[in-house]
Amino acid sequence: MSMSTMSTQPSMDITSVTSVTELPEVANVTQRVSEADATRQLEVLFQFIAEGIILTVVGLLGILGNIVSMIILSRPQMRSSINYILIGLARCDTVLIVTSILLFGLPAIHAYTGYLYTYQYYVYPHIAPVVYPISLIAQTISVYLTVTVTFERFVAVCHPLQARSYCTYGRARIYVLLTIVFSVLYNASRFFEVHCCEMALDKKTKKQAYFARPTTLRQNSLYINLYINGMYLVFIYMVPFTMLAVLNAAIYRQIRRANAERQRLSRLQKKEIGLATMLLCVVMVFFMCNILALVANVMEAFNGVILDPLIKTSNLLVTINSSVNFVIYVIYGEKFKRLFLKLFCPQGKLLCGSPANGRDSPECDSVVSNGDGRSYSVRSNIQMQTLNRCNTALVRNGSRGVAGGCGANGPTRAAPAGSCVYYPQTPGGNSEDNLATGIATTVLDE
Repeated sequence: MSMSTMSTQPSMDITSVTSVTELPEVANVTQRVSEADATRQLEVLFQFIAEGIILTVVGLLGILGNIVSMIILSRPQMRSSINYILIGLARCDTVLIVTSILLFGLPAIHAYTGYLYTYQYYVYPHIAPVVYPISLIAQTISVYLTVTVTFERFVAVCHPLQARSYCTYGRARIYVLLTIVFSVLYNASRFFEVHCCEMALDKKTKKQAYFARPTTLRQNSLYINLYINGMYLVFIYMVPFTMLAVLNAAIYRQIRRANAERQRLSRLQKKEIGLATMLLCVVMVFFMCNILALVANVMEAFNGVILDPLIKTSNLLVTINSSVNFVIYVIYGEKFKRLFLKLFCPQGKLLCGSPANGRDSPECDSVVSNGDGRSYSVRSNIQMQTLNRCNTALVRNGSRGVAGGCGANGPTRAAPAGSCVYYPQTPGGNSEDNLATGIATTVLDE
C-alpha cells in the first residue's frame, strides 16, 4: 500500500501542477458562459415585461381609444379641418400599434414563455417583410401629421387672416393625402429589407420552421449609413422636431402675449387657449416618447452602438405615444368629452340635460358668445329670429351657432364659424370689430 502510494505520488504531483495552470481557464470560461446566460435571461425578462406585457396591454387600450376618437371626431358636429387631420392621426396610430404588437409584443411573449410557437415560426416570418415597412410608413405619417396639426394651429393663432385660405376642410384632406404619399415613397425600399427563409428543425420528421432574415440590401453598409441611419435621423427626427419646436414656441408666445394684454378673457378666448394647450400637450407627449428613439438612432449612426434595452424601451414609448391621444382629448376637449359621454356612457346625456322631443337640450349644443359677454343658445327660436336681423352665421361643424352680434353701435361683422383667436383692441378701433377678426378653428374643445 505504501509502494502503491509512492508510485502514484509523482503522477499526483503532475496532476496538481496541471490543475494550477489549466483549471482556472476552464473556470473562467464556465463563469463567462454562466454570466452570458444570466444576462440573456435578464434581457428576455426585460423584453417580456416591456414589450410582451406593457406594450401589448397599452397598445390594446390605445387601439380602443383611437377607435372611439375616430367615431367621435367623425360626428357631423365635429366636422372641421383640424379634426379631419386628427382622424388621420388616429388611424395611422392604430396601424402603428397593431404592427408594434405583431413585431414586438407577441415575439416577446414567445421568447419568455415558449407559447405562440406557431406564430413565432410560421406566421411572423411570413408577415414581417410586409408588416415591418407598414409600421415605418405609419410612423412617418404620424410624425408629419403631428407637424401638420401644429402648423394649422400656428396659422390660426399667429396669422389669422391667412387661416381662411389654409385652414379649410378641403386643404386638410390635401395635407393628409400628401403626407401619406410622401411616407409611402420615402419608405418604399423598406419592402426589400426583410425576407422569409426556412430551416429544418428535425431531420427525421422534416418539420420546417420559417425565419425572417435581412436581405442583401439591408446588409449593405452604404445603404445602412446613408439611408437607414442618415436619412432616417434627418427626416424622422431632426426636421420634424425642429419644426415642432419653432412652431409651438411661436404659438405659446402668442398665447402669453394675449393673456398679458387682456386679463379678462372671453369665453371663446378661454376655449381657444384650451385648444392650444391641448395641442401643446399632444406635442409634448410626442417629444417625450420619441426622444429616446432619437438618442438610440444617434448612437447607432455615429458610434455604431446598439443597446438592446434602449431599443426596447424606445419601441414601448413610441407605442405609448400612439395610444394616449384619446386621454388628452378627454381631458382638454370639452365638446369631445360631452359627445363621448353621450355616445358611450349610459348617464352621459344627464350631464347635458334631458332630451326634449327627441332632440338634445340646448346646453349640449354650441353656444357662441357675441363679444359683449352674453351667450345665446343656438336652438332658441325667438333669439334666432331676433339675431337673424343682425349678422349671423352657420357653424360648419354641423350645429348652428351665432357668429355675430348686435352691439350698441349696430350690427357688427360676422365672425367665421368655430372658435376664434382674439387680440387686444387697437387704439381707436371698435372692440367688437377687433373681436370678430378671428378665424375658424377646431370645435374639439367646445
